[in-house]
Amino acid sequence: MRANPLRIALLTHSTNPRGGVVHCLELADALCAQGHAVTVHAPGVPGQPLFRSSRAAVRILPVPASGPGLREVVQARIHSFVQGLSEAGRPDFDVFHAHDGIGANALLALRRQGQVGAYVRTVHHVDAGFGDPVVDAWEEQSIRQADRLVCVSESWAPKLRERFQREAQVIHNGVDLRRFSPVPRASDADRDLNLARRLGLGTGPVYLMVGGIEARKNTVGALQAFVQLRARVPQAQLLIAGGASLLDHGLYRQRFERVLAQAGLQAGPGQPVVLSGVLADADMPALYRLATALLFPSLLEGFGLAIVEAMASGVPVIVSQQEPFTDFLGPDDALWVDPYSPPSMTEALLQVLFQGTAQALRERGLPLARRFDWAAAARAHIALYAALAQPCRLLSQPSFC
Repeated sequence: MRANPLRIALLTHSTNPRGGVVHCLELADALCAQGHAVTVHAPGVPGQPLFRSSRAAVRILPVPASGPGLREVVQARIHSFVQGLSEAGRPDFDVFHAHDGIGANALLALRRQGQVGAYVRTVHHVDAGFGDPVVDAWEEQSIRQADRLVCVSESWAPKLRERFQREAQVIHNGVDLRRFSPVPRASDADRDLNLARRLGLGTGPVYLMVGGIEARKNTVGALQAFVQLRARVPQAQLLIAGGASLLDHGLYRQRFERVLAQAGLQAGPGQPVVLSGVLADADMPALYRLATALLFPSLLEGFGLAIVEAMASGVPVIVSQQEPFTDFLGPDDALWVDPYSPPSMTEALLQVLFQGTAQALRERGLPLARRFDWAAAARAHIALYAALAQPCRLLSQPSFC
């Protein structure tokens, strides 16, 4: 507990469950637990709550109507932050910390207007491009102009240095071991069974993917591997959870549906492929426990929060053999695959069914997950904030354009 707690404004781009949003909320809770006053700010439609509760104060900032294009959507959310943080009578903050380019661009606009001082930006990963030069420019300036940068894995620090000539402090994600466990709490005893019934899960094996149908998540490649597996393990199911995103993944989803149709497989509750969509946050621990393995063949990630959540839940992990996963996983901690090779993934899907293999991965996974601690992440952030902390009164409402 600090004698003089910091007043911290955390900004996240959405009220929906995405990795960066989860990171923001977990950090907020850990900072509150250490005695700091945290307010999480997120843009949302009127009446839309945050997808989960938080120990921090939460402000949902109304998003103005916008056009359907990504540029319009992003600009509306930047404006939402600028408007909300400029309202008269709001409390001052010592630290402003954005967890994505949308919040960081709002803080940059406010800083240029003299409304805030320094700001911190966390960079989880950087996309090759958003298909819109203006959005790409906003992303780049939010990184180049930040007063301090944080990234969540060792491999991203040199990438940011090379691409943006900026240094970033590495502060890992954590995992909540009270929530994610191989054994459900007494209060959650029926949740696993009820969720399995709702999704139509059979005797298994059940391979879980988290993040929805996206090119970055390599969902089509995973489906191709699963199709090959089904020829040998006809009772297997592929369970794909999540998918809330500001980006339009429609064309990629069409590719997914074509592969599904060509294989003669159906998607839905009780079908070979189960698309759960966004689940209640309270269902996530049960979701992991229902899985035979987590399939995580992503092509681009900042860290891979689902990996340590699965390991904490006693679930073996199948993962791409590339950064950032090689930053924190050893050779025997997971089953490694070539994410560009469906046969490589199919082989791992089969290999994890051997009891000796699965048990060895569980035994390595649980101790590894315990190394990632949100309290330690909060302490590292506090040290970073202390160098920047200064009262910053929002005096008037600037314009953003």
